[in-house]
Amino acid sequence: MKKAAIVILNFNGKGMLKKYLSQVYQHSVYEIIIVDNGSCDGSIDYLLSHFPEIKLVLLKENHGYSKGYNLGLESLKGDYEYYILLNSDVEVAAYWDETLIEYMSQRPHVAVCQPKILSLSKKGYFDYAGAAGGFLDSMGYPFCRGRMLHTLEKDQGQYNDSTAVDWASGACFCVKAGLFHDYEGFNPYFFSHMEEIDLCWRMRKDGFQVHCCGEAKVYHLGGGTLSEVNPFKTYLNFRNSLHMLYNNLTVSGFLKVIGLRFILDGGALIHLLFTKGWPHSKAVAKAYLDFVKKKDEVKGSKIARTNKLESIKPRPVFSIIFQYYLLGKRKFSQLN
Repeated sequence: MKKAAIVILNFNGKGMLKKYLSQVYQHSVYEIIIVDNGSCDGSIDYLLSHFPEIKLVLLKENHGYSKGYNLGLESLKGDYEYYILLNSDVEVAAYWDETLIEYMSQRPHVAVCQPKILSLSKKGYFDYAGAAGGFLDSMGYPFCRGRMLHTLEKDQGQYNDSTAVDWASGACFCVKAGLFHDYEGFNPYFFSHMEEIDLCWRMRKDGFQVHCCGEAKVYHLGGGTLSEVNPFKTYLNFRNSLHMLYNNLTVSGFLKVIGLRFILDGGALIHLLFTKGWPHSKAVAKAYLDFVKKKDEVKGSKIARTNKLESIKPRPVFSIIFQYYLLGKRKFSQLN
């Protein structure tokens, strides 16, 4: 069995591959594998002509992030001890992959870890997708060390430590391969967004830890596959968040959360109407309607429902929405 593989999921991302893959190839120690989600933009021809040494796993259609990775990694099952799932729009620093794998190898209780993720578009600042490790508040809203809702912190070494977190970013997601398969991977219904938070939650319920390794860092462009202006992204974020809560909480725990979530998400719907327009507001409403229709069908893996929690146990922050908008807290260090 080989130590690790860097697995990049691609869908019509020829431009991203041309811009970032050579740099990842140059600075990485471990084997790079491309899982292609049925691209039709010439990605495969480009890879075959410019990177013939890189292994390709070809899928026939676009299955999204969740199922795409599940299918791609299934074909690698038993071959590697660790997977590093890396977005195609990421630049890496020297020794990034060695640092992550060494960190994981020395900590058998850690199932998943991520590096510090910095922004490519806003130099010197943390990236929106994961920053220096993610958390969930008491309502299930995600936030990060270095990123509070829409505010990014400048990287001044304040999160160079390595620490346990609630979830690691799918932009650079280092996971024990055996555990990934034991937990049946990502929930395929999610398609994209929140699937890594859901998987980390399931693993943490069984006693495994999720960490941010502050010694490693990568740089993420973001929005390379699904832009913020796309209402489908809004829809996925709200819908998948509801399913994640429903799948991982007890009935009573979910009922305690959903009432206030409905009010807060209703406020988000109104806010989006005036800031991004009707398509985004409609996406929030559609997310709730589809959740109600599908909530008992989208159960995720068997393990996802074997050890459901009464409440959300992560960092004891009542509501990041209240902290941010009412109390004016824009930095992780300002939280109680």
